[in-house]
Amino acid sequence: MISSQKKQHSARWQHMEHLTNSLHEAYVTLLCHQSMILAMNSSSVDPLQQYETQLEVTKKSFKMVFGLPSFDKGTFQTSDEDVKDLEILYRDILNLFEDTILILVSKDLYKLQILKEMTMWMSEDSLYQQERVMVIISRVLRFASRKVREHTSIDAPCLGVLAAELSLLCSHADASVTQQASLGMYYLLCIAKHQSADSQRDNPTKQYEHGNHCFLTSDSEFRPEVLQQDKTKLAQCIGQSLSPSLLTDFMLHLLMKLSTSDQETASKAATVLKLTLKYHAQKVTRVCQMVDTIYKQLKENSSHFMKDILLEVVTLLAQMLPKGVVFQLMYYPVPADNALMLMWQAVGSEPQVAPQVLKEILLVLKDKPWEVEDTMQEGRCFILDVTNMMPLAASQALCMLLPMGSYKKTVAQFFPEILMALMFQLLYISQLRVQPQDRPIYAREGLRILLNCSGLQEVDTALKQKYCWSHICQTYYYQDGVNLIARTLCEYNFPQFPETLYYLHKILVQGPRRSEEHIIIVIFFIKILDKFFKDPLPELFLVLLRNWINDSNPEISKLSLQKITSMAPVVHKIENVRSLLTSILDAFGSKDETVVTQALLTLRRLVDKLDKVNYSSLCTGIASSYFHLMDHCSGNVRSLAIRHLAELIKGVSQHTSTLKHVLGGFAPFILCLEDRDTRVVSACKHTLAICDSQLEWSISTLFKEENYNFELVVLSICNNLLLSHESCITYLTCDALGFLGSSQVHLRRAAVILLGYLAELGGHLLFRDEIEVLIEATERMLQDEDSQVQELAEITHDLLKKIAHRPRSTTIKHAFQRLFKFSYTKEMKHLYNWQGTTWTVLNREEKEDQQPLYLPLDPPPASDL
Repeated sequence: MISSQKKQHSARWQHMEHLTNSLHEAYVTLLCHQSMILAMNSSSVDPLQQYETQLEVTKKSFKMVFGLPSFDKGTFQTSDEDVKDLEILYRDILNLFEDTILILVSKDLYKLQILKEMTMWMSEDSLYQQERVMVIISRVLRFASRKVREHTSIDAPCLGVLAAELSLLCSHADASVTQQASLGMYYLLCIAKHQSADSQRDNPTKQYEHGNHCFLTSDSEFRPEVLQQDKTKLAQCIGQSLSPSLLTDFMLHLLMKLSTSDQETASKAATVLKLTLKYHAQKVTRVCQMVDTIYKQLKENSSHFMKDILLEVVTLLAQMLPKGVVFQLMYYPVPADNALMLMWQAVGSEPQVAPQVLKEILLVLKDKPWEVEDTMQEGRCFILDVTNMMPLAASQALCMLLPMGSYKKTVAQFFPEILMALMFQLLYISQLRVQPQDRPIYAREGLRILLNCSGLQEVDTALKQKYCWSHICQTYYYQDGVNLIARTLCEYNFPQFPETLYYLHKILVQGPRRSEEHIIIVIFFIKILDKFFKDPLPELFLVLLRNWINDSNPEISKLSLQKITSMAPVVHKIENVRSLLTSILDAFGSKDETVVTQALLTLRRLVDKLDKVNYSSLCTGIASSYFHLMDHCSGNVRSLAIRHLAELIKGVSQHTSTLKHVLGGFAPFILCLEDRDTRVVSACKHTLAICDSQLEWSISTLFKEENYNFELVVLSICNNLLLSHESCITYLTCDALGFLGSSQVHLRRAAVILLGYLAELGGHLLFRDEIEVLIEATERMLQDEDSQVQELAEITHDLLKKIAHRPRSTTIKHAFQRLFKFSYTKEMKHLYNWQGTTWTVLNREEKEDQQPLYLPLDPPPASDL
């Protein structure tokens, strides 16, 4: 028994000796470390290097101090003086370590960062004495909360992460640790109030002024014991106190804690994170970073428990910050992997945020997927890479979100926007030089999903049977595909047409868009009008059609003209019909031949249905536009204009005053008899036949032979015009002068000949200064690049000079002849002997021997008055 007691006594003193040596060694080492740290603190070393060195030494001190053997004085007799000395020494070691931290913080509050590192070191090993570490941390924070009173703002970027660590310790299993953590959290939040002036202005927490400093109130919700017991109050106070940047650090750190292997710690972090997001998500500044962190954690094959927590966080972020979440998710490569698909499903799980999510996706769909030139390949080509695929990612997102039940109502609300956005994306894909062969065409699939989830399955089936889906992305087919989709929707009376029409009208009046997008909108708009609106259209829609007539895109012009053509039966009901017809006449100036042709056809259909009052008032302007087209580069346009002129003459033949104005511009028609396009000449003959039947000109006999005499026809037409409408000579002469500058040589030749006969037959009606103008104009033609024009101009020039010197009595005689409707009885000979492309100028003797030429309407020769 005595031996056993001796052994116990010996073991106790051996333990005491070992503990004594450890404490003394730790104390000496700690003094050495403190000297090094403080020496570094007063040196001129770079601040970053200084901090890193001090942190390294501090870490060694921390592991040494809190790795000491457990000192429990209960193991020894309380009357033992040696034990009391060891206890004092142990306390001195802790105080020395604490003093070192306090000195560092007193010099620079930035070094509160060390406290954050201490919490991390403490979590690495559960053998570290956590209670004693937390006591030091709370004391340093209390000291710092008093120190900040000396500053208007401080630089302590670690507060967010430190708050995250303390929030987890506030629910620690050890009550003493929890108590110190909640106390430290209280002091930390007091410090955070002084982090910056901006955080003070943005912070909604109640404050009161104490001197020149701002502190949190002593509200019961903010007391340490409340923070320790109520996680909701804890999250609310943290969100209120931390600045947006610090709060983001706080959340990101908790987010990283979710991937820890310690499920208990992950669960605590998830609880605090979700509560903070619930109340203060709007303060988060780096949403993309948080989303990216979750994405990476999901890709690391997290447990089902962790996946559920991470996806729940995604849902919370999407509820509070949909824009940042959606844009980050669309940044990832296409096609989506499993992690990304799970995140999109989480985003789509809440119906209340569906409108915001779809708005952000539609915003991205307004852009084109850019093509990047690949110079590494042999021969340059254009490719799509991860930097320019956001529109494709947005289309892919729609494919995942549209079928979800939570999005049903929102999809119905956004049907027109989604429809047009996907149509635009299909357009851009059809324009890509290198088509994505191995990748699904998400815009096309999204469009089909939209139809199916909107109750339009029959439309999808019909388009599939018509091979629309298999060809829609081909450039050559795309516009036909748009027409087919719009037409098929209307054929099946799609119920969303009112909203679609409203949306289309809205974006049409908002302003200019890309030309290729504009035509898609117009196609859908006109198809819907055709199906669901009876003509005439309301002025609200008609004004758009009127504006599109002269659109820079010829396809839009033709679509508008075709729609207007369909309204011909009700043209008398159209408001501002004159304005509409004026716009159509303006389209005659289009550079696109097909637009001009369609405008001619549309105008003809409309004027056929006009009432007589409007018809007669517009005829002069319409005829003038027809005459301008007779110099058009297209033979088809010229011939169509001439034929329509014939119909116009037929319509106004009974209105003398209107007919006079129409015939006053007849010069271009006369010149077109020399056209080299057989369609134009045929149209001229047709028009003269109309004149024969309506005006009794009797000119058709001149065209019995295929090779008619141009001079003879000109002479006959001029004579008829002067007999019935001699006031037209001024208009005819002016128009003929205008064609002297034509780019087409046959028109210049014909204009010279026409001027000659107008002067010979109606020279007595021209003033002397007008004749001088004609002489000057023909003199310029003597220098024409075409030799035949030169020779014709010489004849006309000589004729005009003779007329200018004609005696006054002869002029009066001619005036009386016209007054009493007598024909010019002097035998009229050929002036030019023009035979089309081959001609000769007869000498004076040959002219005198030529047989006289009588005009068809002339009476037999009579003596002069």
